[in-house]
Amino acid sequence: MMRRSQQLLAKAMSAASTTRATTRAAGPAAASTRANQTKAGTWMQGQMELDTELVHAAVTPEEKTGAILTPLFLSTTFIQESVDKYLEKGFSYSRTNNPTTSALEKKLAILEKGAGACAFGTGMAATTSAISAVMKAGDHCVITDCSYGGTNRSCREFFTPLGMEFTFCDFRDVENVRKAMKPNTKLIFSETPANPVLSLCDLDEISKIAKEAGAYHVVDSTFATPVILRPLDHGADMVIQSLTKYYEGHNIMTGGAVISKTPELAEKVKWVQNVHGNIMNPFAAFMVMQSTKTMALRVRQQSATAMAIAEFLEQHPKVTKVVYPGLKSHPQKAIADKYHRNGLHGGMLWFDIVGGSEAGTRLMNSIQRPWSLCENLGATESIITACAVMTHANMLKEDRLKVGITDGFIRVSCGIEETGDLIKALDAALAQC
Repeated sequence: MMRRSQQLLAKAMSAASTTRATTRAAGPAAASTRANQTKAGTWMQGQMELDTELVHAAVTPEEKTGAILTPLFLSTTFIQESVDKYLEKGFSYSRTNNPTTSALEKKLAILEKGAGACAFGTGMAATTSAISAVMKAGDHCVITDCSYGGTNRSCREFFTPLGMEFTFCDFRDVENVRKAMKPNTKLIFSETPANPVLSLCDLDEISKIAKEAGAYHVVDSTFATPVILRPLDHGADMVIQSLTKYYEGHNIMTGGAVISKTPELAEKVKWVQNVHGNIMNPFAAFMVMQSTKTMALRVRQQSATAMAIAEFLEQHPKVTKVVYPGLKSHPQKAIADKYHRNGLHGGMLWFDIVGGSEAGTRLMNSIQRPWSLCENLGATESIITACAVMTHANMLKEDRLKVGITDGFIRVSCGIEETGDLIKALDAALAQC
C-alpha cells in the first residue's frame, strides 16, 4: 500500500515539474492565459486514473441545484412533449431505459473499457442475457467446467432444452478449449478466477481461439473486478460482472452487468434486456453508483487480508491445502502475475483441513463472528460459504466433485475487518476440528 502511494506521488510530482518547466519556458503571459482558461466545475485535461474514474465516471452534478450525486429517478414513465417528439429526451418507460440506471451503465462501460453496458437485476440475469444475445437453437458453446453453480445449471437445464449445446471443459489448458470447438461454436464462456476453486485461464490465447472460429468470448470477471483485471483489454468481447459482489460490496443490493466491446454487441444485449424485462431498478442502480466509488479501496484491503490469511493457513498443522492466486504455491501463479495488476489477487481463497469433509463442515458450523456463515462474497463482511450446499448445490454431484468441490470445501471471502481478528477466530475454529 505504501509503495503504491509513493509511486503515485512520484508520478504526480513529475507531471507537476513538467508543467512548471513549460510555464517558465512560455513566460508569465502564457501562464496567466492558462490560469484564466480554467473554471471551477470543469474537468482538467487528460486521462484519469481508475481510482478517480470509480468516483466520478458518468457522474455530472445536477444542473438546476448543483447536487453532487446523480439524481434517483423513481419514475415508471416519462411525459413526451408531442407524438412527433417521442423519445427526443431519451426516455419513455423504465423497463427500457431510466436516467439513473443509464448513468450506471455508462459508468460501467467506462470502468471496464467497453463501448456499452447493460445493468440487470441480478448477476444471473446478466449471464443468461449474454448467452441469449449471441446464441440460438443449434448453436454450440464451449464453457469452463468450473463456474458459478447458477451458470452451470442455466446451461444444462434452461438453454439445452431450447436446442443449444454446451461442452464443459477444463480451461486451465487452452488446448482443451481448442479441441472442444465445433463448426457451430458461437460462444466461449470463461470465468477467471473461477468460482470457487480459483483456477485461472489465459484470456489472450482463448480470445485468439474465439476469433479464429468467428465466435464470441465472454468472461465472468466477478472475482477480479476491473481493479485487478479488465478482460476486454485481453481480446474478450463481453465481460460479466455480478454487481452484487465487489461493485455493490455491502450486502444491500443485487445486480449484474454485461459490458460489450463494440456498440453492435452492446445493442444485441440491450435488445435482450428489453425483451426479458430484467433491467436493474433505479434505486439499486443509485446505490451501486455510490458503493462503486470505494471499490478500489476495498479490493486492496481485501486482497491484503486474503494474502495474510492464506499464509496463516498454509502454516497451520490442521490445514492440508490452501489455494489463493497470490501464494507461490498456486499452480497457476505465472498466469496470476501475468493478468492481475498491481500485485493484487482478490479477496477470495479456499482451503481443506485434516479430517476431510466432515471436519470442514464442523469448522463452518463452529466459526464465530466476525466471520459470517452465508452465501455471497466480495462484501465488507468476511464470509465463509459451504459451496456444496449453498452456491454450487445445483451442480450435478459428479461434476462438482470432479472440479474439487467436496462436501467440506471451505470458501472464504475476506471483508475489511481487522485481519488479526479474522485470523484469531479462524484459529479458534480450527482448534475444535
